[in-house]
Amino acid sequence: MGVSQILTPDHVSLASAAEGLVRNKPEAIRRLSMLLSHGQSMVSADEIERVLAEREALQSTGVGGGVAIPHGAIDRLDHLVGAVLLCPKAIEFDAIDRAPVSILFAVIGPKRATGEHLKTLARVSRLLRDDSFRERLLGAKSGRDAFAMIADEEGRVAGT
Repeated sequence: MGVSQILTPDHVSLASAAEGLVRNKPEAIRRLSMLLSHGQSMVSADEIERVLAEREALQSTGVGGGVAIPHGAIDRLDHLVGAVLLCPKAIEFDAIDRAPVSILFAVIGPKRATGEHLKTLARVSRLLRDDSFRERLLGAKSGRDAFAMIADEEGRVAGT
């Protein structure tokens, strides 16, 4: 399953005056939880936030290069769901390289789908590896624009 297949334009947001500012890690986790719960009847934003926060308490999902990939699993989910939060003003996230984070790509799915979950995390990591793509993505004017950029880049990367 491709990265753009677990996203919708409504699951991609900018930390901005128009869409709501994000100043720190807890606010970022909260926003991602709200995005992940959008359109869901199986789980609430509060439950998703708890799962993501518990995972962060074990070890930060800040993977370096200004990227974090918060993730978790909930039994009642029947498929993987993704959400992206872009923070033009980077936030502290306890990343492995100690650098602040600007791009957060969250993934949540069923506990029974561990293999697909790990493959998706690898795809996200591969997609966000390119410095120039990350820079272009942070220049998106809206969540919808960022979604389109992600889908285009994923197609380009898959085609090479």
